[in-house]
Amino acid sequence: MSARILVVDDDAVACEFLQEALSSDGYAVDTFTSAFLALEKDLSAYDLLMSDIRMPDMNGLQFLKTTQARWPHLPVILMTAYGSLETTIEAIRLGAWDYISKPFSPDECRALVKKVLELRELRKHQSILQPQVSREAKFVGSSATMVEFYKQIARVADSAASVLIEGESGTGKELAARSLHSMSQRSGMPFVVVHCGAIPDNLLESELFGYEKGAFTGAAQRHEGLIESAENGTIFLDEITEMSTALQSKLLRFMQDGEVRRIGGHEVRHIAVRVIAAANKDIDGEVGAERFRLDLLHRFVVRLRVPPLRDHQEDIPLLIDTMLKKFGYDDVRVSPEAVESLMHYEWPGNVRELENVLQQTLLLSPFSVILPEHLPGRFRDVVKGVQRSAPPSMTPLEVAQREQICRTLAATEWNQTKTAELLGIDRKTLRTKIRRYGLLEEKLSQGIRPFTDKGR
Repeated sequence: MSARILVVDDDAVACEFLQEALSSDGYAVDTFTSAFLALEKDLSAYDLLMSDIRMPDMNGLQFLKTTQARWPHLPVILMTAYGSLETTIEAIRLGAWDYISKPFSPDECRALVKKVLELRELRKHQSILQPQVSREAKFVGSSATMVEFYKQIARVADSAASVLIEGESGTGKELAARSLHSMSQRSGMPFVVVHCGAIPDNLLESELFGYEKGAFTGAAQRHEGLIESAENGTIFLDEITEMSTALQSKLLRFMQDGEVRRIGGHEVRHIAVRVIAAANKDIDGEVGAERFRLDLLHRFVVRLRVPPLRDHQEDIPLLIDTMLKKFGYDDVRVSPEAVESLMHYEWPGNVRELENVLQQTLLLSPFSVILPEHLPGRFRDVVKGVQRSAPPSMTPLEVAQREQICRTLAATEWNQTKTAELLGIDRKTLRTKIRRYGLLEEKLSQGIRPFTDKGR
């Protein structure tokens, strides 16, 4: 059954555009030019609501607030030609799932709708499988990169397949492993974590497989191994590349037949355990250097890679908001300029580094608003680079407006008449803003001569 989508926009042409674009993908689309008229219907019948923000009778933010109170599980995408940082933050705070700036192409619209509907299905799946996870740490992010990663976890979670999680340090590999366990039918069973790099190799074998009394000097009594203790659950082997090839061979045998024999013992036990491992080294390079067994690598049915933070930097504002709440700083705000400088940093330490930077800044800067100068020293060059992209005297609202004008000019190939119409301003005002924001000089400095309405 195709998804049902409701579009609310006081512009009848915009309604027609969206209906045509979304219907081509098989969605059932209804449109209204008034929020009041839309609220006369039972919106629980819809899978997605798309609403303009600027409407005469009830604006999009008021409409969003009303719909979230009555239909809290209905995903909402807000649309506007007057984007600003303040409006975006308010929209997200009120519960909007996403936010798109006009003008946008049919392809952009369809891609966003597809992403939100897939995320909706993922959340429904999570709410059925793991109601207890709400109190646990979760991945944060709604970017296309993270949504694709969530989909991979959801597809693999409820199988018994062994999984190798790859990714840089600080990306959240253990969190991915916990998510796989929590979303599976094993969620009520043990989840045992083994940090392979923190245990000497001679001890790691006895910790994993256990030992009998008298098996070696100091073995005063029988000891159950961690694999046995994880029976019917999941064992997570972090930093598996630190395991010696000799121990890898023993792990390989266990993964092949599921049998465990304690050190110094003769009894063989069959243990049903799902094996999940993590590696922050290049596993293929380790195989090539003969430090990791190729046959063991092939025992992992699925390989997942946790995206580095630089691949989904658009999630940084949401991560910051989540971390502020986690640390108990709900009353602290990070300024738009500071957020932008954080978004232009490469983050070699990924989310863990972001968390460290935020904690350090909060402790050393006892202010209710964090500014760029409050950030650690390594961000100074980043801050300078960000400030060069716009006049330093600009307010956050002007920065957002400048970005909106840039996007619209690009979409119209610098047709200023069309740009002014789309932005709802006259052409003289547009020209003033182009001069005020230095957009023409910026374009010419790139060796590109912008089109004007003459000579196109």
